[in-house]
Amino acid sequence: MDSIKEKCDSYKDDLLLRMGLNDNKAGMEGLDKEKINKIIMEATKGSRFYGNELKKEKQVNQRIENMMQQKAQITSQQLRKAQLQVDRFAMELEQNRNLSNTIVHIDMDAFYAAVEMRDNPELKDKPIAVGSMSMLSTSNYHARRFGVRAAMPGFIAKRLCPQLIIVPPNFDKYRAVSKEVKEILADYDPNFMAMSLDEAYLNITKHLEERQNWPEDKRKYFIKMGNSVENDNPGKEVNKLSDHERSISPLLFEESPSDLLPPGDPFQVNFEEQNSPQILQNSVVFGTSAEEVVKEIRFRIEQKTTLTASAGIAPNTMLAKVCSDKNKPNGQYQILPNRQAVMDFIKDLPIRKVSGIGKVTEKMLKALGIITCTELYQQRALLSLLFSETSWHYFLHISLGLGSTYLTRDGERKSMSVERTFSEINKAEEQYSLCEELCSELARDLQKEGLKVAQVEYRRL
Repeated sequence: MDSIKEKCDSYKDDLLLRMGLNDNKAGMEGLDKEKINKIIMEATKGSRFYGNELKKEKQVNQRIENMMQQKAQITSQQLRKAQLQVDRFAMELEQNRNLSNTIVHIDMDAFYAAVEMRDNPELKDKPIAVGSMSMLSTSNYHARRFGVRAAMPGFIAKRLCPQLIIVPPNFDKYRAVSKEVKEILADYDPNFMAMSLDEAYLNITKHLEERQNWPEDKRKYFIKMGNSVENDNPGKEVNKLSDHERSISPLLFEESPSDLLPPGDPFQVNFEEQNSPQILQNSVVFGTSAEEVVKEIRFRIEQKTTLTASAGIAPNTMLAKVCSDKNKPNGQYQILPNRQAVMDFIKDLPIRKVSGIGKVTEKMLKALGIITCTELYQQRALLSLLFSETSWHYFLHISLGLGSTYLTRDGERKSMSVERTFSEINKAEEQYSLCEELCSELARDLQKEGLKVAQVEYRRL
């Protein structure tokens, strides 16, 4: 009886790891994890969602059990041989380490929710999420303080935050805003790599070289203050922005961070705009460094869309993505292009912070005592014996702070997809009808891009 109880408790703990609060995400820091997880468990128990998650968790546990049995059979001789092999590979990777590129990851803050708040000011100071009772696509930072996050069923989110407003998605609107952002990004890297509507990678190495010779005028932008701003004395120098002017962002912060506003010279009134008293504009000049370029990009995005973006600057894509999450929302972080700076950053980084390591891989690595990237490196030989070559190669790259510096051009895309999250559907004819609708939408998108396909894949999650 005791063993059955222990097994049930174990499953419960496992489910909490799977469905519970992931406080590695931006906006989730410092929350009452125990309280939130308790609400999640109470809200899901007995539901099909709970049963499905339990089934997945049992499969993961079986994989871990098989892995641990395999580990127990590894001999010290096998481990020594593996260590030599992995270290040779690590040496090759080090010899080819490339620190000459400046890669930027731009990530729009709570994008879908931010667009909805911008277009409906009544939502600005309220917890909102975009999606449905079945599944959420994203949540704003107010909602995240309650533990509400993307990829969470709406019915659970409502238990965590009863006052949560769930807004149905409007992808046509999000695509239009995304297009505006991408037009700005193309000025810095025409071959930028868009990962989705709200994130992209840029290689600004060439732009930085050209920028060193740019005069101030080419790095000068005007701050547009919106129609409600009154300018009683248009000839007067403006030393600081008003609270109203700073609060143009619809996200959860009191004002736009000062890192977007270069210190030193006060802003000057643009006298050419004096004939239009509805609009007050001040000029701002950005510098020539990578950090200044990214501030400029984020500034231009906010000025054009009134939405904010966070960014990461690093020698490769893997690090840049981790960096963009470091000072969210509306912030940026840079790793300098030298090996010591990279290794200092990687040293204590939790593996879950790295893109590509999800909750399943995290749990499997945790079973081996691996939580940080340093531990990932320390166990490199063992990992090469327990995981596929693709997996352990990826782990080694992560532990050395290595990633891609090559951005696949948008024109070189290998796939295109459409997806939707539906409420529960039991009738076969309804499922066929929805599949037909998705196929038609995909066909229209392909036709629009002038693309043909060799294979169509249907994936049900």
